Amino acid sequence: MKFTKLDLLTLLISLFILTGCKKSLTIGLEIDPESAIEGSFVDTLTIHSRTVLEEVGQTNGLNRHPLGYLIDPIFGTTESNIAFAVGLPANPFSFGTEPTLDSAVLILPYSSEFYGDTTNTFSFDVHQLKENIALGDRFPSNATYAYETPVLGSKTTKIFPTTRVKVIDPLNGIPDTVANLAPQLRIRLNNQFVSNNILNASTSTLKNDFNFSEVFKGLYVKVDKSKTTRQGGISYINLNEAGAYITIYYKTKNPNNTPVTIDTLKALFPIGTANRVSVASIKHDYTGTPVAEQLSKPNQQFERTYLQGTGGLRNKITFPYFTKFRAEAGKIVINKAELVVDLEPGTNLFPFEASARLALYRNDIANQRKNIPDNEAFGDSRGLDQSVFGGYFNAAKNQYVFVVTSYIQDLMTGKVQDYGTFLGPTPLDQHMLNPAFNTSTRSIIRSQNKATGNQNGTLKLNIYYTKVD
Repeated sequence: MKFTKLDLLTLLISLFILTGCKKSLTIGLEIDPESAIEGSFVDTLTIHSRTVLEEVGQTNGLNRHPLGYLIDPIFGTTESNIAFAVGLPANPFSFGTEPTLDSAVLILPYSSEFYGDTTNTFSFDVHQLKENIALGDRFPSNATYAYETPVLGSKTTKIFPTTRVKVIDPLNGIPDTVANLAPQLRIRLNNQFVSNNILNASTSTLKNDFNFSEVFKGLYVKVDKSKTTRQGGISYINLNEAGAYITIYYKTKNPNNTPVTIDTLKALFPIGTANRVSVASIKHDYTGTPVAEQLSKPNQQFERTYLQGTGGLRNKITFPYFTKFRAEAGKIVINKAELVVDLEPGTNLFPFEASARLALYRNDIANQRKNIPDNEAFGDSRGLDQSVFGGYFNAAKNQYVFVVTSYIQDLMTGKVQDYGTFLGPTPLDQHMLNPAFNTSTRSIIRSQNKATGNQNGTLKLNIYYTKVD
């Protein structure tokens, strides 16, 4: 009898389970047609796309700065030069007693980003700035910087953005060593200039960065377009990292005034720190190109439109009949929406490969750039992972696809208004709202062409939706 309570409990639990499973018998039965929810699909919504100039943006503090000259038969020419302040190795700094200069080298670390053909030849000249760049507070991408005429150093070379550099590095007190350094552009500077302006600078000038910048002003590295071969290209320089500096090799006397004849000292005058200015000066010229024609006819829909990095071109896309679609569709729930952007066939060719990634964003009522909700990392629970949101180039399908479900739903409900939606190139590792100066890629994309009745290979919006009461 001691098991009576346990048996009774088991019986009650079994009855409860059987009763709870009763409704599961309806699984697999046909759905009542009157209660069925039917989904719909539409991909014929009109989309207007226009090639527009990218906005001017600030270039100070970029993670990489464009430097080079690119000649594109469709996009014209792009020229980008760089300017930067130079700091002291320490505050204050001293070269010691009666220093004598061996050599000075400007070292500019490469980023792995490069657009163009690395077998082309480039030439760069270094000048001193006429004004102290460190005193500036705004550095627009189209700004120009006055510089002194004398060339302080020049280098004609091919660009090797991923190849390490081996150099003889003299170190104090030990034999010279071969250093295996990160990929970099090295430009030998004029000894007389360095001696006059740095090595023999006054104690006051070498007291701190501010005093030094007041006298030294800064440097300007300019591409020599006349010596650029074939299509050229745009390299990228990591000015904001510790490896960017002027290296000065020199000798000095020891404390008892006995000349040091063997050892060479090295002083690093840094460029890349957070509190120093480093900027790009960018110029695009579309004269005589298809781009120029589109820019001159902003109200015309062309068969293809243009996107260009380095602060060049973007696309403005609008949905002129969205209000009509909303009225005709009634109350609906967007199950999924995709913006499909097809690349113009035959335009993903070396050395002008298509952008590996595009950015998609919208304008608000104040014409400020905003992420669409599907790409909102903060403040909107509907934000998607970057790999799901999309915008990456699919070479097999020759297209980019964005998931825009929440954005279209908000447009349907009136939560947001269509003040303009924009496409533009962005670095592969970063979706940028601001103008992308740290990539030079370009894409030629198809616009919507309803005249042919063929929606394949065109700009289109796929909407899967369900009507609700």
